[in-house]
Amino acid sequence: MKFFIDTANLAQIKEAHDLGVLDGVTTNPSLMAKEGIKGEANILKHYADICELVDGPISAEVLSTDFKSMVEEGKKLAAIHPNIVVKVPMIKDGVKALKYFTDNGIKTNCTLVFSAGQAILAAKAGATFVSPFIGRIDDSSWDGVELIAQIAQIYSIQGFKTEILAASIRNALHIVKCAEAGADICTCPLDSILGLLKHPLTDIGLAKFLEDAKKM
Repeated sequence: MKFFIDTANLAQIKEAHDLGVLDGVTTNPSLMAKEGIKGEANILKHYADICELVDGPISAEVLSTDFKSMVEEGKKLAAIHPNIVVKVPMIKDGVKALKYFTDNGIKTNCTLVFSAGQAILAAKAGATFVSPFIGRIDDSSWDGVELIAQIAQIYSIQGFKTEILAASIRNALHIVKCAEAGADICTCPLDSILGLLKHPLTDIGLAKFLEDAKKM
């Protein structure tokens, strides 16, 4: 399973990259705003800066909701760097845009997916990635990881090539559960990735080794 980091913070992206496990980046307008990045020129430059840090897929989200505007915006984003993946919402015009981008060799990430039916539409339209938001599903008292497993089973049976990108990851356990359920990728905050390092027995064992080393 590949690891993407979900942020627009360059320092966090670099830290995840230096850890040696980072395969890509996802971001969105909310994450850009959180970093104080405003205005089209600054946003486009920030995507370019991320591409310089990470040699892997970088999801850049369109802000439009109609087909024509999404296509125009997506072309502009795709022109930034070959690694840019155009992030498109799961709406009717978004599905049309996915098909257009697929037919024109532009990689896509279908976002805001909350059901297997939506995931099927995204795959039929040729999306490179589909992003089920499992944390938000959990918030609505459903099981987000169960959706990952359902999509993985459908894609396997039907032979769809779209990769399952588990999004809205809230903790390290989500990452493990998504790996078990068949996700191709998890995108998550840096804290969730670093959370995989933690186990009390590791801390106890290391402390004991260091204590014994002082006696040598």
